[in-house]
Amino acid sequence: MKTERLTAEQTARAGEILKKGGLVAIPTETVYGLAANALDGNAVARIFQAKGRPMDNPLIVHIAGIEELDPLVAFVPSTVYDLAEAFWPGPLTIILEKSDLIPDEVSAGLDTVAVRMPAHPLARKIIRAAGVPLAAPSANTSGKPSPTTAKHVLDDLDGKVEAVLDGGACSVGVESTVITLATRHPRVLRPGKVTPEELSAVLGEDVEIDDAVLHRMEEGAVAASPGMKYKHYSPKANVVIVTGTIEAFTDYVNKRDPKTTAALVFDGEEKNLHCTCLPFGKEKDDLAHANRLFADLRKCDDLGMKNVYVRCPGKTGVGLAVMNRLLRAAAFEIIEL
Repeated sequence: MKTERLTAEQTARAGEILKKGGLVAIPTETVYGLAANALDGNAVARIFQAKGRPMDNPLIVHIAGIEELDPLVAFVPSTVYDLAEAFWPGPLTIILEKSDLIPDEVSAGLDTVAVRMPAHPLARKIIRAAGVPLAAPSANTSGKPSPTTAKHVLDDLDGKVEAVLDGGACSVGVESTVITLATRHPRVLRPGKVTPEELSAVLGEDVEIDDAVLHRMEEGAVAASPGMKYKHYSPKANVVIVTGTIEAFTDYVNKRDPKTTAALVFDGEEKNLHCTCLPFGKEKDDLAHANRLFADLRKCDDLGMKNVYVRCPGKTGVGLAVMNRLLRAAAFEIIEL
């Protein structure tokens, strides 16, 4: 099929395509999402086909207003309104028990549904133009780094979806935080810009962090949230996380073939490295790391790199989200120096 290139002024056209069961890649503040009518199981199934996504990986439903939540879930705990007041619209996804309106294609057969209200104004305009909530995972080939520009989407999905609406580069750069309220205690299943500390402050209790955030899922375990699978967000190049000092990192990487090696380093650390370097922010600037990570991983493929060595980020604040994505991009391969 021919993929339409839509501008920011063409949200009505995007809504028209979605109403007819089509797929439209839309901008959000986190990453670009591949949207379909969340209430139409056949349309949602096309998302999995276009992405090559396993059907056991649940999707997030996007809404434009808090009033749209109630029909999608079995009930709304009061804590949802506390979280919504603090973080919606924004990069927070909340998992609740689903209503009968949610097709199994959206929830991957689970009895829960993940819902968020995106902060990007174009995303909300498109939802309103479609007149229905939109199911939307990242708009990329499954397993590859998530797209943060319309070009990234077209690189993966041109000819596979009806349209891509260009809303510019995404401001956050990694997917939303996912918290489940369908367990005894609130638990973060996927970290993002909204941190566990911020969630705990609003909820008035400690928020658990799922073991799968920083570790492989157990064999046969069911993914309760997007982004929990073993390998994800990965370029064609082999990604390796490297711990230790910059001196040890430099010595290690300089022994590799500089023609096929890239290094993701903190700003200013590239001066003694002999390979292609992609500085992705100052050492303590977690927001910059998140914003640049996926674009830099895609750039490594554009440059024909075979191996990418990445300076190990922190594991607190937004750094937890960056480390989570890197662990899956690297298939948990870490070299400790």
